[in-house]
Amino acid sequence: MAFPIPKRLKKLWDEWNLRAAVLISLFFQIVLIFSAKSRKQRGNKIVIAIIWSVYLLADWIAAFSVGLISNGQSNVYDKKLAVSTAIAAFWAPFLLVHLGGPDTITAFSLEDNELWIRHLLGLVIQLLAVVYVFSQSISNEFWIPTVLVFFSGAIKYGERTRALYKACLSNFKSSMLPKPDSGPNYAQLMEEYSAMEASGVPVEIEIVKETEKGSRVSAILRDHSPEELKDIDVVLNGYRFFQTFKGLIVENMFSFRERNESRKFFFQRTAIDAFKVMEVELNFIYDALYTKMDTVHSKVGYLFRFISFLLILVSLQQFYFHSKHNIYHLDVVVTYILLIGAVGLEVVALINLIVSDWMIVLLNNHKATKFLSAVLVRCSVARKCRWSNTMSQHSLINFCLKERFRWINEVASFFGLRDFLDEFQYKNTTAIENNLKEFIFDELKVKALKADTRKEAKEIYSAKGDWILSDHPSHYSYPSISSSVSEDVEYDESLLLWHIATELCYHTSSDGDTNRKFCKWISDYMLYLLVMRPTLMSAVAGIAQIRYQDTCEEAKKFFLRWQPELHPPALSVLDECLKFKCPKFWNRSQERQLKRQKLACEKLDNVNTVVKPNEVKGDRSKSVLFDACILARDLKDMADEKRWKIMSKVWVELMSYAASHCRPNAHAQQLSRGGELIVFVWLLMAHFGLGDQFRIEAGHARAKLMFDFSCFESMEEVESKKAEAERRIRVKGVEGQTH
Repeated sequence: MAFPIPKRLKKLWDEWNLRAAVLISLFFQIVLIFSAKSRKQRGNKIVIAIIWSVYLLADWIAAFSVGLISNGQSNVYDKKLAVSTAIAAFWAPFLLVHLGGPDTITAFSLEDNELWIRHLLGLVIQLLAVVYVFSQSISNEFWIPTVLVFFSGAIKYGERTRALYKACLSNFKSSMLPKPDSGPNYAQLMEEYSAMEASGVPVEIEIVKETEKGSRVSAILRDHSPEELKDIDVVLNGYRFFQTFKGLIVENMFSFRERNESRKFFFQRTAIDAFKVMEVELNFIYDALYTKMDTVHSKVGYLFRFISFLLILVSLQQFYFHSKHNIYHLDVVVTYILLIGAVGLEVVALINLIVSDWMIVLLNNHKATKFLSAVLVRCSVARKCRWSNTMSQHSLINFCLKERFRWINEVASFFGLRDFLDEFQYKNTTAIENNLKEFIFDELKVKALKADTRKEAKEIYSAKGDWILSDHPSHYSYPSISSSVSEDVEYDESLLLWHIATELCYHTSSDGDTNRKFCKWISDYMLYLLVMRPTLMSAVAGIAQIRYQDTCEEAKKFFLRWQPELHPPALSVLDECLKFKCPKFWNRSQERQLKRQKLACEKLDNVNTVVKPNEVKGDRSKSVLFDACILARDLKDMADEKRWKIMSKVWVELMSYAASHCRPNAHAQQLSRGGELIVFVWLLMAHFGLGDQFRIEAGHARAKLMFDFSCFESMEEVESKKAEAERRIRVKGVEGQTH
């Protein structure tokens, strides 16, 4: 049974749908141009969800508005309130401008770039639709500003389509292909060789391989003190390495020269400067993949941007001085809003271009504008925050102690919100401190200094804790430590074992060792990635989800034995909500939670594990809870300082293993979600030459013909032999042309 729409409501819709639609379309553009950057500056899921919604709705409402205009206003009851044909035709090109989108976002995800053909088709269809609307009112009084805005809209929409095309991974890779290289002229060399041999001249081919200049960079720089970089140098070097290493995203290979240049640069930097350079480098990659920046920052791009801005300004001037007596006053207001909004969007886009890292690089390339470049670096707002600089934390013990009511889980699962709710309740965020960056940088630098050859580099980047433990022979007296990172143990199992062991060691000791803090941060961060970022970690995850849920289930069963000490009334979701409204209450709640975590770890630590768990339980359950207890007990037998030192190094190795084995496009995807520390680790490893993306062998071999003329008695005989060889080569060439 159909419900009739009230006549009054239908009348209101028919009279206001077009006006509301074009204004909403403009509003969405304003939201996107100001908020799109925030998704790379923070990893807040709610903010990202809002941007995603506006991104999708912006295209839909603009296309919908074009459809309304082309459909006309024939259904309007009061013809005085109908939008005139001339004004409607004038509004249509503004929707092309809106479909072009702001510079700050062209693609929400990498997959959007792959749909550039669909956007190209959309461009053609929308252009034809606007032309059709214009043709229906070709004699209208606003045809000049309409045509001007039409060309501006075509430019903006074309920019977006071009940006999507360039950022499509297949095209992105094609743009980096070197020029075709046939190598040394093999055929000519062999012809000369054969001719000399046939003429009786003793001849040999000597192969001279291209040397690896500076291949032992690490040997030169072992005792080199780091140099600090100026702000301008950070941006320029970030751009230089972006141009060299952007191929990492599409799994390009790099030469030994590029490897050595990168290693030399980063060996000479402090950890903080190295992270700053990578921050700029990743910002350029983000701009190339998700915005119009790479398309606009060219001579043609600047020209089109100037033309587009000029067309909008002239259109505003034309409309301002044109008589508007026959136009409904509200439509005049809407038109001014659209014109001023378009000018405002262009001005904001221009400001974003001026303060961008791209402009700093461009100005620095010319002597006359180098000073402006340096000033821009100091004044630029963009350089202050290029990523979130935070790391998410997820604790297995905390998860098992803060269980929600069953009905909440069922409702959340029914609506597909279980993962969102888990992240909201069980994820914490902490700022990445500089001392943690320094620790990670120093650890990877130590490894890189030992990785001069491909074999050494491969051995190091493939290690998942065993390489570090090999430097500490004392661990061999603890079988659980060495077995936890052996080749027979899958990565996800190693990570879970070490995470639980870290929890037990952390909560049952109170020393203030800095490495203890590092272990906790990296441990919780890596578990967060494994559990809540399965797409990123899919290459190394194995059966992580099964192993995690089995371990959690066993932990929950164990903790149920200790009620009510470990299980107070289930107010965990309420706690999470109150942390925004009542921080003091939430802080007290956190203190209680930490006490429960400490008590839970003590209970686990007291379990008798003389008999191995798999001998009692079998291997049907993939839980590693009590295996981790055995590992923790062996680790606690070490002195505190030594234990935390070894554990922190193992955690860096576990993180670097995941970073180097995750798919590159998965790393690129994180740039639009606030960034991740693991992305920086991946890039730093590449800059240190720790990876399999380098061809470390020498380049072209050069072949030379070596002649032995000592067997000839006179120079006349030598010249005769040379002449005969040259004649044979010429004859061979003529025969080749004949055939």
